[in-house]
Amino acid sequence: MAKSVLHTSLCDDLKIEYPIFLAGMGVKGHATPPELVAAVCEAGGMGILGCSWLDSDEVRRRIRAVRNLTDRPFGVDLLLPASMTDATPDRAEMRARIERDHPKHMAFARSLIEKFGLKTVTPTGGVLSADFIRRQVDACLEERIAVFAAGLGDPGWVVPLAHQAGIKVMGLVGNVRNAKRQVQSGVDYVIAQGYEAGGHTGTIANFPLIPMVVDAVSPVPVIAAGAIADGRTLLAGLALGAVGAWVGTAFLLAEESQLYPAHQDEIIRGAAEDFVITRAYTGKTARDYRNDVIKAWDESGLRALPMPLQGVLLDDLIASAEAAGRPELINNPAGQIAGMLTRKRPAREILLSMVAEAEAGLDRLAAMRS
Repeated sequence: MAKSVLHTSLCDDLKIEYPIFLAGMGVKGHATPPELVAAVCEAGGMGILGCSWLDSDEVRRRIRAVRNLTDRPFGVDLLLPASMTDATPDRAEMRARIERDHPKHMAFARSLIEKFGLKTVTPTGGVLSADFIRRQVDACLEERIAVFAAGLGDPGWVVPLAHQAGIKVMGLVGNVRNAKRQVQSGVDYVIAQGYEAGGHTGTIANFPLIPMVVDAVSPVPVIAAGAIADGRTLLAGLALGAVGAWVGTAFLLAEESQLYPAHQDEIIRGAAEDFVITRAYTGKTARDYRNDVIKAWDESGLRALPMPLQGVLLDDLIASAEAAGRPELINNPAGQIAGMLTRKRPAREILLSMVAEAEAGLDRLAAMRS
């Protein structure tokens, strides 16, 4: 097969055909199931499992499930928050801490369950803590995935462990300062994600961010992220100096995604302005589809608790909404580019249409020189 004109150094480094990644989105494992990851790999890109809220056993199970579907390289994305307010793995202990230190917050969370007519369901499982994350990372190292990505925080402590296992490391950043810090810690690639993106995101838009990061960390390769969903936006990222694209929201509408159908419908019908920055669900700034929970949080006047306390605070609501079949109350992280997405398609079609549109765009630009 002839190389695509989009072939970059990233393709040679990672043994992929096209410099396109499925972003490792971590919506309780629904956003990037093994079937979607494998489909992106088989189409010539690189699939990334989003495993942020999954325990180490489930991380390992999903890695092996991908391997049963494809022999191509893939990766895992985890959250590595720098500060977690002395979080412990014990959910009951964390809930008791909130009850003791933040009674108004706990009262608000309980009022939401009553407001939306839900029956209280208390989730089980671990809490995002240093121990929980270390077990997740160990599973990735032992399974020797191709790429480890940190969607939040500094992966510096993972770098030597990953390199010893032959694993490349990527760190996602929203400003030049963090990009420089991650390069100093030895990451192989920097993902520069603009404000437009879904999920945890920063305050600087793509057009200024990507070239600034490229200039700041050269010769370390940079991957563009945020508001990339078609060939035009892919080309824009490459034109700004990136060597690849980190694509999230577009793949949420893949037929292989296990995102709630109601969330997919929100992405299809939502306008760009319907996807707003909030701290309501995790304590960190994240772009989600605006819903009644976010509205209630904004009206409460409360300040978000630090991660992971805010997540523990709303976990009862999320578990109760899941049990009641009310996904419209659960956070739906997606980017502003959702405003141009109108339908579900197979992952292969999403990826290959991006490639074809980008190649056509290059031809169009070349024709302008004649």
